[in-house]
Amino acid sequence: MPWLLLALAITSEVCATSLLKLTDGFSRLWPSLGVAAGYVLSFLLLGRALKHIPVSIAYAVWSGAGTAAVACIGAVFFTEPLGRAQWFGIALIIAGVLVLNLRAGR
Repeated sequence: MPWLLLALAITSEVCATSLLKLTDGFSRLWPSLGVAAGYVLSFLLLGRALKHIPVSIAYAVWSGAGTAAVACIGAVFFTEPLGRAQWFGIALIIAGVLVLNLRAGR
């Protein structure tokens, strides 16, 4: 259950961050409300997940997965370019999260 809460926290954060582009500098009401609601929900779910998952692991997974997902969403939906260096950076984020998880198992 804690990993499901973490996955939902990541999903909520990714949705909120993706909506930031649509707020037009927080001048549009509905996307702005979506951003606020998404971040509040994300932190509530992350806080619940932290009852059972170490903070170093949970935060690494939350921030790393969120960063990689938002970069891909930006490329697909907002036509923001991702070159080789950016893809390599995303791979490093994923590798870092994996290494942290392997280390936590000891």
